[in-house]
Amino acid sequence: MNKPARQRSGNKLPRSQRAGVTIVEMAIVLPIFFLFILAAFEFGWLNVMRHTADNAAYEAARAAMVPGGSVADGTAKANSILNIVKAKGATIKITPNPVTTATKEVTVTVDLPMSKNGLILPKFTKGTVLHSEATLKTERAE
Repeated sequence: MNKPARQRSGNKLPRSQRAGVTIVEMAIVLPIFFLFILAAFEFGWLNVMRHTADNAAYEAARAAMVPGGSVADGTAKANSILNIVKAKGATIKITPNPVTTATKEVTVTVDLPMSKNGLILPKFTKGTVLHSEATLKTERAE
């Protein structure tokens, strides 16, 4: 038969000292925990911005490739999609410029600096530029 282990009365801290230990542990762990939570939000937002930039590049290429489409149409479409998430400082480049009847394909690049588009703490994504590119063949008759 196993006997229960004896507890030494000298190892137990008084209630007031245990509360102090709990406060010290909380002071160490809580800032690290909140840092991880904020980083999760920031990187989640980075993912939203990346998908929005991808979608803006694709939709801008679609707007520019159709008959009668132009660089201005593609740029306006990309800006309207980026404005949905209030993106700032985006650079949109459409090649060739201008789009003519002889153009075979249209390429749109969208560069989005995360230093201007951070959600909570842009320190996590400082210096990151999201780059999206879409190339589509035109629908112009020869």
